[in-house]
Amino acid sequence: MLKNIKADEKLNILNHSCAHLLAQAVKHLYPKALFWVGPVIEDGFYYDIDLGDEVIKEEDLEKIEKEMKKISKDGKRIYREELTREQALEKFKNDPYKIDLINNMSDDTVISCYTQGDFTDLCRGPHVESVKVLKHFKLLKVSGAYFKGDSKNKALQRVYGVCYETEEELKEHLAYLEEAKLRDHRKIGKEQEIYMNHELVGAGMPLWLPNGAIIRKQLENYIYDKERKLGYNHVYTPCVGTVNLYKTSGHWDHYKENMFPMMKVDEEEFVLRPMNCPHHMLIYKNKLHSYRDLPIRIGEFATDFRYEASGAVKGLERVRCMCQNDAHLFVTPEQIKDEFKQVVNLILAVYKDFGIKNYKFRLSLRDKNDKEKYFDDDQMWDNAENKLREVLNELEIPYFEAIGEAAFYGPKLDVEVKPAVGPEVTLSTCQLDFLLPRRFELTYVDNKGEKQTPVVIHRAIFGTFDRFTAFILEETKGVLPTWLSPVQVNIIPVNNEHHLEYAKDIYNKLLNNEIRVQLDEREEKVGYRMRESVINKYPFTLILGQKEVTDNLISYRKYGSDKTITVSQDEFIKLLTEQIKNKTVN
Repeated sequence: MLKNIKADEKLNILNHSCAHLLAQAVKHLYPKALFWVGPVIEDGFYYDIDLGDEVIKEEDLEKIEKEMKKISKDGKRIYREELTREQALEKFKNDPYKIDLINNMSDDTVISCYTQGDFTDLCRGPHVESVKVLKHFKLLKVSGAYFKGDSKNKALQRVYGVCYETEEELKEHLAYLEEAKLRDHRKIGKEQEIYMNHELVGAGMPLWLPNGAIIRKQLENYIYDKERKLGYNHVYTPCVGTVNLYKTSGHWDHYKENMFPMMKVDEEEFVLRPMNCPHHMLIYKNKLHSYRDLPIRIGEFATDFRYEASGAVKGLERVRCMCQNDAHLFVTPEQIKDEFKQVVNLILAVYKDFGIKNYKFRLSLRDKNDKEKYFDDDQMWDNAENKLREVLNELEIPYFEAIGEAAFYGPKLDVEVKPAVGPEVTLSTCQLDFLLPRRFELTYVDNKGEKQTPVVIHRAIFGTFDRFTAFILEETKGVLPTWLSPVQVNIIPVNNEHHLEYAKDIYNKLLNNEIRVQLDEREEKVGYRMRESVINKYPFTLILGQKEVTDNLISYRKYGSDKTITVSQDEFIKLLTEQIKNKTVN
């Protein structure tokens, strides 16, 4: 099990000390080098460096590592020294980056520096006792970074590395990083032409290519069918709303910093919507409701816009434009438990279909002391939180509680999934809301003829189609199950002159059976085309030669196997359609 370096105190100290070892080696090789900061991160450390006109390239990392090992073998002790502000300013008077750090420290900050041999750096510490313990390290990459993260400032060079106590731990971590590269959905997305980004469109605004559009449409069809069977009615609503809409909902006060800037059109002020609940509240309010109408389940595949810092944007996983698998359930208080159970069971059913097994439930609660973020109504909150606990306990679902993680309008259940590589991700959410129905003055008539306020359950099973697609690509390494694959069958005629017409007949027959198929009739060798079929990770590759033409057969290979199987046309179509219908997981 790989450790979170930042969370492990011993590893944290080791990696922070190794950052200084890196800086010392760089100073030996690049005497004019100046250093900004070198913090520990989850997967190691980095140091931001100003080299003036010189540039560190990837091929230079080996040279720097060699110098680091030389310093480590020398075995110098590391000494801590505390300084007054005046002493610190004098000591680092020729280093504008350290001067900036010192000038931005509060008066009560203890200023300290650490010295190892001929290198001294300003640092809080702590550090290891000697550089000789820094043996098992690796420099990983170099990239650009602006001073203080501001694009208006000077561009620095950021060198990343990692350090462990043993060679075995280091090798395990490096193997993990290699596996993460293979699974990175950004790499897979480019290779399989699933999505793209372009600076003219903007950061965090993915463009779904034809292959990606097929994947997304299949996911939409899958969850739409499940929701319709559970009584959901789907709607379409605008991607914008007025500022007043979000003032009414409360999002303007609690979520404004995550929204795109306001736009003024004629006399109205609009924003790109960050969520869909206000629109759905108004759809509910569009007509009168009796208690007999409830529960009312409104679903939508809705495009939303949220501001993410450019440094946080990542492929399809963290975007600024996303499509949510969203729904809002309008229920009576007596229906909360049954509806919440149904949502949890739907989540479990979906995870089973996709082979997702490593997950846990987090019950996100309010912080009672935070009166600014959370609506101040103790009775409402206690009631809502207890309802969710009851459901989870009755379903015998293990969960843990997270104080201060609730939405401003109510507690929520988040499902945290552990992917094959990388940190946990939140896919599904289910939130209980007593507040927004009040704000929008929603009502229904109870069995006594009196008006009551419904309760709303917000839920998203996939979360967003964007993040779920990223997750599935990384879990499968791009080897998608047949039902989800953009191309399900790739046909290769051995010789176009003798076998192409038969290949076209098979192509049309599969197409008429609603199977996504392509025909590779390029004048290339069979071996070359088959290798490309494997590279593209098509579930089935058909090889059609003279035997298949003569006997009216199909010979195929499944992805991951070098075994060729020959069957009748009908047998192959039956095999394929059953896999697609049953949503068979690889």
